[in-house]
Amino acid sequence: MSKVWRLALTAVSAALLSACGGDNFDDLDAFMAEKRARPGGIIAPIPTFPAYEAFSYSATALRSPFDRPVEVRDITQMQAISAIEPDENRAKEFLEQFTFDSLAMVGSLERGGTQWTLVRDPEGGVHRVRLGNFLGRNHGKVVEMTDTYVAVVEIVSDGSADGWVERPRTIELSGI
Repeated sequence: MSKVWRLALTAVSAALLSACGGDNFDDLDAFMAEKRARPGGIIAPIPTFPAYEAFSYSATALRSPFDRPVEVRDITQMQAISAIEPDENRAKEFLEQFTFDSLAMVGSLERGGTQWTLVRDPEGGVHRVRLGNFLGRNHGKVVEMTDTYVAVVEIVSDGSADGWVERPRTIELSGI
């Protein structure tokens, strides 16, 4: 009986496959001929765009709106200091290779009577800093530390050839 089933299955398969064959593509050829006979479409020209206008940011010396406000007496004291310029001969500290915004305060501790602040760099390393340490690319010096923020004064160019200004910045404790 299995021979009969095999023979029947082979016959049915051959009949089904023969229905798939054939060279009757007349309807497809007629459709393609109709599409080729139509006139071609018009391609729209490439649109012209206005020229790029560069934006000149002129508020670099101002306080960032996201930083803690600085008291007026601190600003006048900083402006009273003349001949501000960074010490280029000073050895750079490790955290000065990172941008200020990429650093994050993650905690503070006290050890041996010295207060330290823990700062995380963008590569995930955690470093101890204390008053007087430098961080950020703009000669930022740590001037105040609390349990919730670190105050830094950066020395940035005022846009003139040899002019420098001090800019206060803060790093607040992450997660609060």
